[in-house]
Amino acid sequence: MNVGIIGAGHIAQKAAITLGAMEDMQCLAIGSRSLEKAQSFAARFSVPRAYGSYADLLADPDVELVYVAVPHSCHFEVTRDAILAGKPCLVEKSFMLNATEAATILALAREKGVFVAEALWPRYMPVHELGRELLASGVIGQPKMVTASIAYNVSDKERVLRPELGGGALLDLGIYLLNFVRMFFDSPIERLNTTCIKADTGVDATEDITLVLADGTLASLQASAWCQGGNEAVIAGTTGYLLFDDLIHPTRISVCRKRHVVERVVQMPPEITGFEYQFRACRDAIRAGLLEPPQMPHSESLYLMHLMDRLRAEWGVSFT
Repeated sequence: MNVGIIGAGHIAQKAAITLGAMEDMQCLAIGSRSLEKAQSFAARFSVPRAYGSYADLLADPDVELVYVAVPHSCHFEVTRDAILAGKPCLVEKSFMLNATEAATILALAREKGVFVAEALWPRYMPVHELGRELLASGVIGQPKMVTASIAYNVSDKERVLRPELGGGALLDLGIYLLNFVRMFFDSPIERLNTTCIKADTGVDATEDITLVLADGTLASLQASAWCQGGNEAVIAGTTGYLLFDDLIHPTRISVCRKRHVVERVVQMPPEITGFEYQFRACRDAIRAGLLEPPQMPHSESLYLMHLMDRLRAEWGVSFT
């Protein structure tokens, strides 16, 4: 399947590296607002076609899947234009700026019969299925508590600092925490408590989120774009716990019965970068005639967008 990448930043580069190493998919085209930047990207990553506008890439009849890798604030416009051009889309997380934008895009995709998916990559990785299998096996008894944190010092990044770009920790990092809970627990949220520390620009810099699920599970979550953390996650049960060595991109799940006593380690399989899973999932769904991937259905993207809207409202954080 031929993929066209819109945007030429860091995430787009990782996607190009991934596609360049895949035998069953390729990056056919790169689209940027600057032809010079697109040509430089194409030369660096051996991409056959370079376009100096997003519209030119969307007009390429050979592009079968568009990977939207622009800042959050541009997701709506670019994805809308791609859908109107009949191009299936894989949209980098967070899917949109808010739930209103997300609902509008999803409705348009259904109306036009065009595939669209959110590139929340842990959803597509083997860890999703393997983690759920471990929990279902009863190896840690009844799950009761989730503790997870994610912190990267990206406070100098313009896209993180500026509210009009959808800045802050939540859309960039906090979404991984919320997604982690949703990946392994189907129970709805019964109560939510949260607080945040804002940056001088008004965006959320560091946040604490406590979720109480209807099944009695408590999730304690912290995210920050202003410091560096270990980014581990733990699911604790009545007879043991699962330790995920990395919240975003785990390489292993350790099964522990007692504190620091590892009984079993489940290793993730070899991979290119981890992005290949989402690309293949989209390819398979498109070829099956689906409008969404089963790993990350539209209902989940919309659920997360509503939840993040609620959190920002609690904090008094606005993008306008």
